[in-house]
Amino acid sequence: MKIVVLDGYTLNPGDLNWDEFSKIGEVTVYDRTPLDEDVIISRIGDADIALTNKTPITKTILDSVPCLKYIGVLATGYNVVDISYCKEKGIPVTNVPTYGTDVVAQFAIALLLELVSRVGHHDRAVHEGRWANNIDWCFWDFPLIELAGKTMGIIGFGRIGHRTGQIAKALGMRVIVSDAYENPEYKSEGFIYTDKESLFKESDVIALHCPLFKETEGIINKDTISMMKDGVLIINNSRGPLVVEEDLRAALDSGKVGGAALDVVSTEPIREDNPLLGAPNCIITPHMSWGARESRARIMDIALSNLKSFLNGETKNTVC
Repeated sequence: MKIVVLDGYTLNPGDLNWDEFSKIGEVTVYDRTPLDEDVIISRIGDADIALTNKTPITKTILDSVPCLKYIGVLATGYNVVDISYCKEKGIPVTNVPTYGTDVVAQFAIALLLELVSRVGHHDRAVHEGRWANNIDWCFWDFPLIELAGKTMGIIGFGRIGHRTGQIAKALGMRVIVSDAYENPEYKSEGFIYTDKESLFKESDVIALHCPLFKETEGIINKDTISMMKDGVLIINNSRGPLVVEEDLRAALDSGKVGGAALDVVSTEPIREDNPLLGAPNCIITPHMSWGARESRARIMDIALSNLKSFLNGETKNTVC
């Protein structure tokens, strides 16, 4: 059995290993694969199993690799694979739906804490000599904000949203949420479900933890921003297209939005002409929320378990 990993570096830059997969078959790991169908076809070749993170597997590719029997996506999102055509061809596709709940929620709060406390900025200022040369015994360059007593609104209240809400409550925040499904267990913990309009109006901080669907694309836009409190803070480490970036830039420039902290943008890697680059009070990190070694190890373990289940004639985490 031949197994090919099309883009293994992001998951395993060297601190994990593929040894357990090698016990199943002959494994070829490519750190990265160009977004070229001919190259992808060549690399899959006569493999039985293909594992991919962001390398697309299209209809054309599927028609050109007749030996392929299984596709494992090394992530939660599986839009890189032509799912409908895989279903038509009888090729099962699996994903890794839950691996980073704690670390992604942790990162959302880290983004928020950086916005309200500016630890990184002031650390750099000290190392640049500004404290040593300061006439006062302390200084700060940004307004420092206490979160206790503030309201966090969370759009999308699944596992990650819920964990973020738990941490926010531990910080003394009131948490209101909007989700299509109202979980009775979460309600019993004191989380307040509300409609999106009320959430926009009441929140001091808005955190996005919803999937990217047609109805959520561009949910942060000039119209919804106009409903928000002056100085609202926006956190997004879910999906970049949830935000209309030109509208957020205008709101940051005007001060309507007091700050934004984003781990995702509309096009990744970020383009040099992204309107949020250079925006005031805007922190951007390179889609790294999920990347702790512990969470990547879970991806590896779950992907392996998915494949073993398939080989045993079982179904596990299949999306088609």
